[in-house]
Amino acid sequence: MRSILGATNDLSQALQRKDQDIENAMTLVKVCKDQLQHMRENAFEALLDQVSSFCAKHDILVPNMDDAYVAQWRSHRRAPIITHLHHYRVDIFIQIIEWQLAELNRRFSEVNTELLLCLTCLSPDDSFIAFDKQKLLRFAEFYPQDFNSRDLLVLEDQLEIYITHMRTMTDFSQLKGIGSLARKMVEKGLHRTYNYVYLLIRLALTLPVATASVEIAFSAMNIVKGPLRNRMGDQWLSDSLLVYIEKNVFACIDNETIMLRFQNMKTRRGQL
Repeated sequence: MRSILGATNDLSQALQRKDQDIENAMTLVKVCKDQLQHMRENAFEALLDQVSSFCAKHDILVPNMDDAYVAQWRSHRRAPIITHLHHYRVDIFIQIIEWQLAELNRRFSEVNTELLLCLTCLSPDDSFIAFDKQKLLRFAEFYPQDFNSRDLLVLEDQLEIYITHMRTMTDFSQLKGIGSLARKMVEKGLHRTYNYVYLLIRLALTLPVATASVEIAFSAMNIVKGPLRNRMGDQWLSDSLLVYIEKNVFACIDNETIMLRFQNMKTRRGQL
């Protein structure tokens, strides 16, 4: 079990970092899948030797792997005749790996992985080193309601001019992250010049990627909306979650400011 969980530990840590590199994370996903598949096919014998050695060292009885195994919860008449080796290898070892692989495939399907890899080509890091026109066109194809066939042709031409323009502007050479690129384009008015590229950036920024921030939000929801407060409205829930999640920001606001804000919302009989 430790080896199986250890194979996905680096991926888990990478996905929880707020500054995660999506391209490297997707590479880690593939590496983890390959590693788990390799363990499924080749690692059981080594694991069995380790367990047998541990049991012998601590005087723990090890069953003969060729003897018949019957599950305790099944009727002996209806139970299939299998060996201990089959039970531990197929029913436990391989089954656990299959669960891990199924979860990775569910969360990171080929379509999702391709979408995320295309998204990284918008990154302005290192003077737009990740830029790839064909992948960005493929990214646009995932949104047929926003990009029809004519829009794709215009986008293809616009991308050529866009990347040349971006790499000649010093203001864009030190940007980090797609969010900073969007802000700088709006600041310079280039979101109107390269409207189709900017639409791609907006779609990338609104793409629901399961990062640590999303996990924090869902964890906070379980705390804020508990059994005693399960009928709160959407707006109240949203406001409560905002204050709870961004508590470091709101901790800097003094009570006097909050009371004045509340008092100015409408006329009240008494002063706070």
